[in-house]
Amino acid sequence: MKNYKELHIWQKGIEIVKQVYLLTKQFPDSEKFGIVSQITRAAVSIPANIAEGSSRNSDKDYARFLQLSLGSAFEVQTYLVIAKELNFVNIDSINKVEILLEEEIKMIHRFINTLNKNNNQLLVKEKLTANS
Repeated sequence: MKNYKELHIWQKGIEIVKQVYLLTKQFPDSEKFGIVSQITRAAVSIPANIAEGSSRNSDKDYARFLQLSLGSAFEVQTYLVIAKELNFVNIDSINKVEILLEEEIKMIHRFINTLNKNNNQLLVKEKLTANS
């Protein structure tokens, strides 16, 4: 098992969760069971899927969980757009979280590409070994 707590993408995911919780404290009380519930759930899902994927035995499985994490990041971005459009909070507060999300999305994409590259190299090696 890989130590997910050492991964920068997991650490940034935790930072995103903290920032989203701080941000949503400023949302209208009427949104407590609406968008606040949705955005916090999606934010928590980002590092949670990174952690869960790290327990998998193959890079292919790990990449699948990273894809789920990526989907959650896009979901959070969408909720931030909605919050911005509805003027729930100061735009500068939202922009701070959006910057963190953009960085996280890029990091997750790079990690997925690395895992896929490793998986493809392993498949080539297996085919060469099988044909020998």
